[in-house]
Amino acid sequence: MKVLKKLLLILGMLYAGFAQAQSGRYVLVLSKGEKKMWVLDYQTLALITKIPVGEDPHEIELSTDQKTAYVSNAVIAGTGHIINVIDLQKLQTVKDIDTRPFYVPHGMAFHQDTLWFTAQSSKAVIAYDLKQDKPVQVLGTGQDFTHLIRLTPDAKTFYTTNVESGTVSIYEKRLIPPYMPPTGVLPAHAKQRLEWRQTLVDVGIGAEGFDVSADGKELWTARPDGKIVIVDLVAKKAKATIDTHVSGLHRLGITPDGKTVCIVSVKTGNLLYYNAATHQLEQKTNLGQGAGIYMDKGKNRMFVSCTPNNYVSVIDLASRKEIKRIPVGRPDGIKSTEMK
Repeated sequence: MKVLKKLLLILGMLYAGFAQAQSGRYVLVLSKGEKKMWVLDYQTLALITKIPVGEDPHEIELSTDQKTAYVSNAVIAGTGHIINVIDLQKLQTVKDIDTRPFYVPHGMAFHQDTLWFTAQSSKAVIAYDLKQDKPVQVLGTGQDFTHLIRLTPDAKTFYTTNVESGTVSIYEKRLIPPYMPPTGVLPAHAKQRLEWRQTLVDVGIGAEGFDVSADGKELWTARPDGKIVIVDLVAKKAKATIDTHVSGLHRLGITPDGKTVCIVSVKTGNLLYYNAATHQLEQKTNLGQGAGIYMDKGKNRMFVSCTPNNYVSVIDLASRKEIKRIPVGRPDGIKSTEMK
């Protein structure tokens, strides 16, 4: 009888593990070395499967229902034009989006049925309607290396870092007064119009990784020369610069509680913890050459892609200790998902 109970217990545990793997709770990790997207169990981080993607996978974005993942293939040399579309229920690639004539898709954001992406080589941000299967909006930044994008929940504002121009674009959709012709007399039919308008903020050449505070009032970005720049998104101007004296700063992320800004150096391997309110350094550790950061709110943990070192470091944000190191060939973009 005891043997039977033990057997049933083991079977129950195996079934629970299988159900968890099939529940749609995943951590998704891109491997540029393997040209695959790793699918990990959300709880245990055990490998479930690997899905082939394009030749140069960089970033992952999820649909609103989290049933679909999008993988941008940048090919930084200037020829990239593919975004992979992956069914997260079947765990397989279902199609590719050809972004031509817009080249080097990189950063992405999702709103309703529209996938927004930066086209670095084309110096633009594209809104791609997935139902119509075509671009429906093209917004030129006029800036070099338009890299990462963040879209506000109402999709009326977005931000990009333009790395080689040293700027942040603040694009807003707003009502514009009627155009006054040279005659000084408004036509009878003149009326307000809704248009996108861009404001550029100088943050210094090389600023790439960025994050926005939960209240939408601050944008933090970092440069390879060791400077952190804080942008006032209300005033639309840089309001503070912090010299970390750590070269190679690359990506950053604000912790789920909004209290700490974490910055990684892809050169030195340092991980910096800065107080978001006081702008003071709280902690400095050596983790690995971090090229990407993802904050997992669900389990209060941080994933750092140490691309040159071929592993992903998983940090418990409460203790700030590394809890797992996952060997991955040249890891990059990371997302976690829970099926709705």
